Amino acid sequence: MLGVGALHSAAAQPLDAAMQSVVSVLPEWPPDLRRIEEPEGSGVVVLDGKTIVTALHVVDKARAIYVRTRDGRILKARLGGRDRATDIATLSIDTALRPIAMKPETPGLGDRVCAIGNAFGLGLSVTCGVVSGLNRAGIGFNRVEDFVQTDAAVNPGASGGALVTDKGEFVGLLSAIFTKKSDANIGVNFAVSAPLTQDVARQLRDRGRVMRPISGMRLERVPATGETGMLGARVVSMRPGSLAERAGLAEGDIIVRAGGRRVRKPADFVSAMSLLLRADELEIEILRRGAAQKLRLVK
Repeated sequence: MLGVGALHSAAAQPLDAAMQSVVSVLPEWPPDLRRIEEPEGSGVVVLDGKTIVTALHVVDKARAIYVRTRDGRILKARLGGRDRATDIATLSIDTALRPIAMKPETPGLGDRVCAIGNAFGLGLSVTCGVVSGLNRAGIGFNRVEDFVQTDAAVNPGASGGALVTDKGEFVGLLSAIFTKKSDANIGVNFAVSAPLTQDVARQLRDRGRVMRPISGMRLERVPATGETGMLGARVVSMRPGSLAERAGLAEGDIIVRAGGRRVRKPADFVSAMSLLLRADELEIEILRRGAAQKLRLVK
């Protein structure tokens, strides 16, 4: 029988392994852009081990970038690519590190998760909580959002770090703190989902930019303020020959599901469209004159 100490040790091993794949990001800023509260950031080793994904706001406009591994090595890093729509950037290093393990499926609500990051530049640390929400979009941080929400404590400097399961599997890239008056943890924190992070990182590494499919339609939220009905995104207009028109969508259709997720507002559909970075088609469920239909938007 394992003693209490042995049980704690066994539970810590996956998180300890995940920490080997998280680095502190050390940007050098021009004098007029130096940051006091967030002088450092975080990054996660992915793909081939020579690619680090981080939050773009951590390194944007830095004149030089270094990373510090958990064992204390300082490595020179090069900015590989930027995607402002998701606030994601990739860094390249010459020394291969261990890529983080990816969770093969979406986490569930209430699942235990831990945030690994370089909070306030103090070095890598771990805070734990639960998954509070999934597929969060339209929060207002980025143009394209697909967030995992968590109550695990996240503070300045942890941006670009890893949200992982208690098995050490990556489920999101720490991105934003939802707060009204102070840039400190209040229990509502967001991480870019692992699928979106991986797809953006792969395109930035391979192409230097992200090529996103465009639906070609304009949407509006329904019902309008003061009205009742099913929440969704109504098609207002579309371009001739667009992906939306070829899929059979028509003006007045209300999109209620896309790619298996609920669409409550246009931002949810934009988030679902990001699935087309890795897939050839997106299943859409619509309401047309009150009747449900399923269509396929093909890239």
